[in-house]
Amino acid sequence: MKINLLQAFLIGIIYYLSVNGTPWLSLLGSTVMARPLICGMFVGFVLGNPIQGIIYGAAISLPFLAYISAGGTVPMDPGLAGTLGTALAMASKTTPNVAVTLAVPIGLLGTVIWIMHMTVDISFLHLIDKAAANADYRKADRIQMYLPQIFLLVITVIPAAVVVYFGSGPVAGLLTSLKGVPMHILNVIGGVLPALGIAMILKSINNKNILIYYAIGVILAVYLKLPIIAVSIIGLIIGLLHTQLEFKIVDK
Repeated sequence: MKINLLQAFLIGIIYYLSVNGTPWLSLLGSTVMARPLICGMFVGFVLGNPIQGIIYGAAISLPFLAYISAGGTVPMDPGLAGTLGTALAMASKTTPNVAVTLAVPIGLLGTVIWIMHMTVDISFLHLIDKAAANADYRKADRIQMYLPQIFLLVITVIPAAVVVYFGSGPVAGLLTSLKGVPMHILNVIGGVLPALGIAMILKSINNKNILIYYAIGVILAVYLKLPIIAVSIIGLIIGLLHTQLEFKIVDK
């Protein structure tokens, strides 16, 4: 699949919207857009096959299940992994497992963009201080609203667009040349990485107050053989009931 310039630009926009700190989708929350599944779906729409984008995005999501950004630190970038991983995988028509193998190192490289973003944003604070010292609060508001976003737009859209526009062909050629044992190794690695993400999320819920809900989900899915959508809806209902009861207890 050949990715044209417009598609590459739109994929860059998808990555920009996934970065924590973009205010334009505040109702959804940037953390929702940062999920590889969501990024993969939008990339699929851009490339004309949203179902395929969801399949790749869902596979890439698994290693990032336990991802958390605390105190402004970003150990990896799931938005970049989901966006570029899905785009390059769709362009090269590879398997979801290989897409995971491609996406994980891409996500690690995303930390460079985040560090650059946070470092340069400090200079905008000094401009806001000067505007505030002159009691020019409208200027201060414009600076804090637009300048960081313009800079973030440049350092996210351009690199992502360049990579998918110029890199889709070489990646497809590289994967084609790796057919046989090397490709099997990539598939195996891609199969192990999701297991790591699942293990990390299981470790985080390993306490008596949460693990019981996981056990209920296993019973519903494995023994009662309910579809995953039904299990998800039941989980949502249980979560809402649990939250309501907990707040009532706290109020009392």
